[in-house]
Parts: sequence; C-alpha cells; structure tokens
Amino acid sequence: MLSKSKIKQIKSLEYKKFRDELGLFVAEGEKLVGEILKSDIEVVDLFRFADSNLPKHNIREEIISENEMKRISFLKTTSAAFIVAKIPHKTLNINEINKSLNIVLDNIQDPGNLGTIMRLCDWFGIQNIICSHETADCFSPKVVQATMGAICRVNVFYVDLNDFFNSLDKNICIYGTFLDGENIYNTQLSVQGLVIMGNEGKGISQTTEKFVTKKLFIPCFSTNAAKPESLNVSVATAIICSEFKRWALVVGR
Repeated sequence: MLSKSKIKQIKSLEYKKFRDELGLFVAEGEKLVGEILKSDIEVVDLFRFADSNLPKHNIREEIISENEMKRISFLKTTSAAFIVAKIPHKTLNINEINKSLNIVLDNIQDPGNLGTIMRLCDWFGIQNIICSHETADCFSPKVVQATMGAICRVNVFYVDLNDFFNSLDKNICIYGTFLDGENIYNTQLSVQGLVIMGNEGKGISQTTEKFVTKKLFIPCFSTNAAKPESLNVSVATAIICSEFKRWALVVGR
C-alpha cells in the first residue's frame, strides 16, 4: 500500500517549488513511462497495475490498485503505469548552439504549447530548446504528458535570454516571427541559427526583439473577410520547423 507520506510527496510534484526542492518529476501512461524507462533518465519509483503492458526493464516496481493510482494520478482518467524520476541536469554548450538550428521560447506560458513544441523539435531533429526563465516549466506534469516522450530526447535550458544572446557568435542568424516580417516562403533560410517564438498573447518581447537579425512572417491564405488574426504558437512552430528543414534539403544539408 502507498503510504500517506509517499502520496503527499508525489502530489506535491504538481508544483515547481517542490519539483525544484526534490529534484523530481512525474510521468504516467504506459507509452510515456516505457519511453522514459528506455532513456537515461533515472527512475526513482515505478507504480503499475498487475496487468499493464510495460516492456521489460530492470527497475524495481510496485504493483498498486486502481484506487491507489487515482490518488496519485494527475490525469482525469488513470493509466496503468506511473513513475517518479529525477530531473536530469544538462550543460548548455554554446559551441553546439552556434553550429545547429535551435528554438528559443520567449515567455511561452501554456503547458500544452510547450509540450507540443518539444514534440515538434523531436520530430524535426532539433536537439536544443532555449527558454526564458518566464517560460512554463518543462517538467510540470501537463508538459511532460504533452511531450509524448520527447522529454527524453530534447534538451531544454532555462536562461537569461539577454546574457544568452550576448554569448553567441556575432555572425549567427537569429530569426523571429513578426507581422511585418518577410514572407517565410520567399526567404532564403539558414541551416544553422536560432528561431525565437514569442508569448501566446504578446509575441516576442521588446528586450528580446533587439537581438533578431531576420524577421519572418507566415502569410495567411484565407479569403474570408473575417480571417484569423494569428496562429497558435505551437502551430506556427510546426510550420517554421518544416520550412527550415525543407530549406536544408534544398541546399543539401
């Protein structure tokens, strides 16, 4: 049986304060848990139903009831597997950033958007995401679920963006999306650099905009008079990642 203290500790991991203090995060669902078990993330606790379909692993596990799973779950519908794992600590390599394509997130607030962007970066082979300190925490239960396993493969770093941009190679391309930007479909893109995605409601902040060397715009093709004013940030990220990777294929990189 799960003790009251263990349940209390797990439920506290909903909040960043306790995730930071304990250095732990949670994930649930057989597919996601299976992805983490295959990664180099260190698992502290593994709880599952007796009839779950988890792949073979070497982690000590505890079989619990559906009622116990409901007491620790952060989902509306409980799943058959749940883990508590250590938050991995990775080092930001500026030389690697200078030589690759990276996404920068400026105050992205919605956990679903962050999780989806991590999943997109995983799909498009973008290894590093650089976040402002105001961006949502990638180890919150909602973000971890939305990543669908990308949390295991994509590096996320939280930095002071001003200090970060000042540490980069002065010749690196820094892109941002703006209404007055150049049509992305008519723009010669770089296979290296950084693409800044701004806050859901306010876009890229003025303090970050000053570092942008190339403004991009995703045109709207709607013929409706009441056409939408903007795209969801995760949808915009998908379009941008796709176009950058298409350009890499064109130039043979």
